Amino acid sequence: MLDFLLEHAAKDPVSFHMPGHKGSDIFKKYGYGNVFDKIPDIDVTEIPGADNLFQTEGIIKDLQESYANLYGVSNSYLQINGTSGGIIAAILATVSPGKKLIMARNSHKSIFNALTLGNIEPIYAHPSLDEEFGVTGPIDPGEIAELIANNPDVEAVILPSPNYYGFCSDITAIADIVHKAGKVLIVDQAHGAHLKFFHKFGFGEDMPKAAEDCGADIVINSIHKTLASLTQSALLNYNKSERVNRYVLEDKLQAIESSSPSYVLMSFLDINAKILEEHGQEVIKYWKDAIDYFYEEAKDIPHLKVIDSGAKLLDRTKINIDFGEIGIDGEQLEKKLMKRDIFPELYTGNILMLMTGIGNTKEHMTKTLAALREIAKESEVTGRAGKESTKIEIPEPGVLHAIPKTKEFVDIDESPGRICAGSIIPYPPGIPFICPGEEITKDTVEYIKSLRSVGDKVIGVNELNQVLVGKE
Repeated sequence: MLDFLLEHAAKDPVSFHMPGHKGSDIFKKYGYGNVFDKIPDIDVTEIPGADNLFQTEGIIKDLQESYANLYGVSNSYLQINGTSGGIIAAILATVSPGKKLIMARNSHKSIFNALTLGNIEPIYAHPSLDEEFGVTGPIDPGEIAELIANNPDVEAVILPSPNYYGFCSDITAIADIVHKAGKVLIVDQAHGAHLKFFHKFGFGEDMPKAAEDCGADIVINSIHKTLASLTQSALLNYNKSERVNRYVLEDKLQAIESSSPSYVLMSFLDINAKILEEHGQEVIKYWKDAIDYFYEEAKDIPHLKVIDSGAKLLDRTKINIDFGEIGIDGEQLEKKLMKRDIFPELYTGNILMLMTGIGNTKEHMTKTLAALREIAKESEVTGRAGKESTKIEIPEPGVLHAIPKTKEFVDIDESPGRICAGSIIPYPPGIPFICPGEEITKDTVEYIKSLRSVGDKVIGVNELNQVLVGKE
């Protein structure tokens, strides 16, 4: 593993995948380069003076208060199990066992894990579809209102905003609907920890607002995905709310998180906070300028389509590009860029998503734009221009049933007609393709097999080619 990682780093790659720091340069730039030599030395436990993550009284409390001030919330909680741990704790703190949770159908797998842990019944809200690009968009507030009206015993609502492609839902409108019904709104803002700071430092005119400023009760942010902290470090923000018992929330957090929290991860959360406090306007402007430069230059690349801010609620730091017009789908484009040491986050059909972060530079954009121009020129030489790639049709989900209580593994070829008892998840992005309680269809099985045949990872299908279903 170490050999691979060192060899990869030696390529000096351009990273358009998480984490958001994009390597050591941003830490060196702001005076934290010496920390890397000290990582083994700062890897300690709860020695005197180091405070305790689950009963904060000293340096951890001070850091959490710094984040509460940065985000303008009542309380912030450091997360060392990633956003996943915060999501699970938030759900268990606000939905009673056996009760209902309204959740987006394109939610992250951690939310489905919370359903199992809490014996919670899901009520699915389906995101809209961007017809031009074939990716999921926001959740309509009207659907949330209808689902609450049809399920008055639901206790909370959770949805991702931004989603993986950068589409944000209208959190202000949804919060108003949810709160008028006396319910709790949790926002999985794993991909939007930065939104607050584009607005805070004066660069938010074409960016959605953070969920913290739109009325959500609990917001969970992956600091590592887009800002300057190490993988698995995150933050849960609590907006003071009579609908959420803060002490129950804290109890669930300590139940879910490791009893040996990493001081290395927490120290990088501290570094991230200091960079934002001391250099926030500079670093966010630098990031925004780099993004704007890419979008402007990309307009002149032949055959390239880019999802831009025609959608009012689009997080422009997620750059979604499409070369389908010249017969190059997302997977092929990813391979062409990786040959040039440019590493994207993920692809879906013709779309390739470049996840920018606080550590990306104009130089990264320049190299990527040059590569895209080269790819476009190659297509004209080879005669690919004008030949649209074949779009893969994703089957419709099966009929929804209750989540099975008793379960068994069956061969995937024997699963059509059975009720899925786990989650079947292409990764990335970690969004279940088949959810617990959905009927498995022949078309979905064929689609899963096609993904695996080309080497895509599908969590939920074991090495024996089996999936978990309800026991007959």
